[in-house]
Amino acid sequence: MLVYHLNEIWPLSFPRKRCDELLSDSFPYKEIENGILWEVEGKWVVKGALDVDIGANPSAEGGGEDEGVDDQAVKVVDIIDTFRLQEQPPFDKKQFVAYIKRYIKNLTPKLDETQQEAFKKGVEGATKYLLSKLKDLQFFVGEGMHDDGSVVFAYYKDGATNPTFCILPTVSRRSNAECWQDGKKIS
Repeated sequence: MLVYHLNEIWPLSFPRKRCDELLSDSFPYKEIENGILWEVEGKWVVKGALDVDIGANPSAEGGGEDEGVDDQAVKVVDIIDTFRLQEQPPFDKKQFVAYIKRYIKNLTPKLDETQQEAFKKGVEGATKYLLSKLKDLQFFVGEGMHDDGSVVFAYYKDGATNPTFCILPTVSRRSNAECWQDGKKIS
């Protein structure tokens, strides 16, 4: 399985023991804005208590509808739960533009010339796309909550009950057995 370690692009001033995984190939994505953004559909799922039917008839055995069992089931969004994403306060336009500028500044030197050209052409469209949804976006980071890591954006399409996630993926794909920082393997 491929795991996309999207935080690799940022130089960190302290060593990390693990990378934040923000997406894997278990979640199909669609490239939008010339491949600069990946769009992934999340789903609300029930996590927790299992409903196991063993074929017994509780009413015949004196059991009622609720036997006092503490139901620990909770509804979660699969992507948020799987990758332990942490919601962040929303960005205003000024904060968002500052984040994108920092993202571009940190990423561009890590790309070869061809990738840089394509990235520079596409990032403006991706930025405009996200800015047009800014008031509706939720912001998430990986569980390490690195303030210099990649941000995952989520919103609800018109009439949708499940969130859509947008990720700026212009980074490397690594197997889940590796974690890299500044070009060096750290796990």
